[in-house]
Amino acid sequence: MSEDNQSAQAYWRANIALVRNLLIVWALCSFGAGIILRPLLMGIEIGGTDLGFWFAQQGSIVIFIVIIFYYSWRMNSLDRKFGVDEE
Repeated sequence: MSEDNQSAQAYWRANIALVRNLLIVWALCSFGAGIILRPLLMGIEIGGTDLGFWFAQQGSIVIFIVIIFYYSWRMNSLDRKFGVDEE
């Protein structure tokens, strides 16, 4: 029983670490590139507007969608690793 408990704790530690890291990436992209770094990115144009505006309006959404797919893929591999997969 102790081994199962340790495995469950390791699984949740890995899950929480993954969520934390992905939220940090999302925050850095949306807040950092869209707000803090916007003055530095104003000279670079993409799609007819400056890169800072693009990150603030579109980039964070695109990054969030990529994060969703990455999270799904990574959780499936974690589930298989710890033996809690659905297949």
